[in-house]
Amino acid sequence: MGKGEMFAIGRENKQIKKLTRRAAILGGGQALLFGLLASRIYYLQVMEASQYKMLADENRISLRILQPKRGRILDRYGEELASLRRNYGIVLIPERTKDIAGTLDALGELVPATLDNHERILSEIRGKRSFMPVVLAENLSWEEFARINLQSYDLAGVQPFAGEIRSYPHGPLFSHLIGYVARVSEADLAAIPDPEPVFRTPGFRIGKSGIEKIQDDSLRGRAGNMQVEVNAYDRVIRELSRNEGIPGNDVVLGIDVELQKASAAALSGQSGSIVCLDIQSGEVLTLVSVPGFEPDAFNRGLTSSEWRALRDDPMHPLINKSIAGLYPPGSTYKPLVALAALATGAMSPRDTVFCNGRHRLGNHVFHCWKKEGHGAMNMREAIKHSCDVYFYETGRRTGIVPIQEISNRFGLGVKLDTGLTDEKSGLVPSPAWKKARFNQPWMGGETLVASIGQGYIQTTPLQLAIMTARLASGKQVMPRLIRDHSGEAASIGFPDLNLRADHLRLIQEGMWSVVNEARGTAYMKRMQDPLMLEKGYQYSGKTGTAQVRRISKTERYGRGGVIKNENLPWELRDHALFIGYAPSDHPRYAISVVIEHGGGGSAVAAPIARDILTLALTRESQGLKLYSPVRQTS
Repeated sequence: MGKGEMFAIGRENKQIKKLTRRAAILGGGQALLFGLLASRIYYLQVMEASQYKMLADENRISLRILQPKRGRILDRYGEELASLRRNYGIVLIPERTKDIAGTLDALGELVPATLDNHERILSEIRGKRSFMPVVLAENLSWEEFARINLQSYDLAGVQPFAGEIRSYPHGPLFSHLIGYVARVSEADLAAIPDPEPVFRTPGFRIGKSGIEKIQDDSLRGRAGNMQVEVNAYDRVIRELSRNEGIPGNDVVLGIDVELQKASAAALSGQSGSIVCLDIQSGEVLTLVSVPGFEPDAFNRGLTSSEWRALRDDPMHPLINKSIAGLYPPGSTYKPLVALAALATGAMSPRDTVFCNGRHRLGNHVFHCWKKEGHGAMNMREAIKHSCDVYFYETGRRTGIVPIQEISNRFGLGVKLDTGLTDEKSGLVPSPAWKKARFNQPWMGGETLVASIGQGYIQTTPLQLAIMTARLASGKQVMPRLIRDHSGEAASIGFPDLNLRADHLRLIQEGMWSVVNEARGTAYMKRMQDPLMLEKGYQYSGKTGTAQVRRISKTERYGRGGVIKNENLPWELRDHALFIGYAPSDHPRYAISVVIEHGGGGSAVAAPIARDILTLALTRESQGLKLYSPVRQTS
């Protein structure tokens, strides 16, 4: 082998070694690269599989809150006062809609009702985060709902929904007591500590007044949830799982629908209230305030014209007159004045006062409702005839402080703890109150005026019913709106008022004579029902007529005399009142009737009270079965 050949072979061997090193380096690099890729793939597909599966599922699976089924509100016999009905509607998710105005216009062609709500919808969108759904329309017909479903793929961000909404089958009959529900506002959310997520779901409602509000937590239940599979446009493909949550509890009231209907019918066309309750248990059987309002209108949302009509109505339909209407009690207050006089020894049952139609105090003359006077009156006769002059003198001898103290013991001038947020405490005045309110001393004439239930005194119909129940029983009866959970009839041992039995019996005899003795102020309105007569039932009570205007000397002593109620404008007529209980010998039911500007209590309010008490006794005799609710558990 020549030298040249050996050189060539050596050079070739060097090149082969060089190529082998490069190949080894390249192969090693490739192996390292593939190793890194393999380890990354292993990490992603094995080590991080659950996380990426979750992320993928979040794009594919949507978790949605299910609103709980709201509990019903029932009367004592199971009649529905607040129930549920099917509700079809649509919501809009703003972040999924590029042209909100265009989407609303397109919807307006399908559902014209949405056109009237553009301003409200846009305002709500501006006040919420873009991912929060906004309700566009509710209470749609099935035809409207189906039409939107057919077009939903062309309406970006629009989602139809089917749920349930509150319904009030009796309309205005229970509007003040039951109240209403409405959508959760931003003010509601701010007032609720740590609100549940369901509060922000479209169309969710909470109680805003009445029983709906004070029992909201029990009625509302607990939200559930469901998992649904969605496509890239957030359209539901299928439901994967569902947890219904816990439905709200039913709430059973002491109310009797039939008594409520009869009471409302008796006040038809008037403005006023009737409260009837069970003396033994305190359960409220009737709590009527007329006129009422349509609670479903608040549920769906009032229009501006509807709100103005309610706000400006002179009969004030938005006020629950049973617990927030304030009225001078008139002569229904006289039994308490008599009790205060007996308790202090200012008057005895045999003391008489001569009534000639006038009572003079200093330079001022106070008049009796009977111009010619009643003659000599003792306490029992004074209650029977409702003699003002007797009670002027009784008040003068007793003084306002003992009268105020016994009034408070009988539920006047204090809240009765019904739980309803608009309940008023009323007012029974005293020298200390007047000094604090007006920085003026108490005057003797003010005691006389207070002694016949006029002047500063303000009471609610519920307070008058409780006062009556306490006069009938001698017990500290308290009102109960809601029956106990078992649904059994409650008989509560109310505390004793610690009154002398002979004093209380004298007042009860006076109230019996008002109705059942000739010339009593309600004698013509005594019970005439054959069933009641057969059972020997009678009722006791006290009439009242409360002035709302001042009668001038010119009018009182003028040729025409005091103008009659029927010749006055409605707003200047006297209030008509009556309190009563039945049966007289074993009191079971107490009632108060207040009719704004209704005229005389004996002519207008007494027959209504008689009829409602008669119906309550009749219903009792029928042996109706009370409803027992089923309670939900969390």
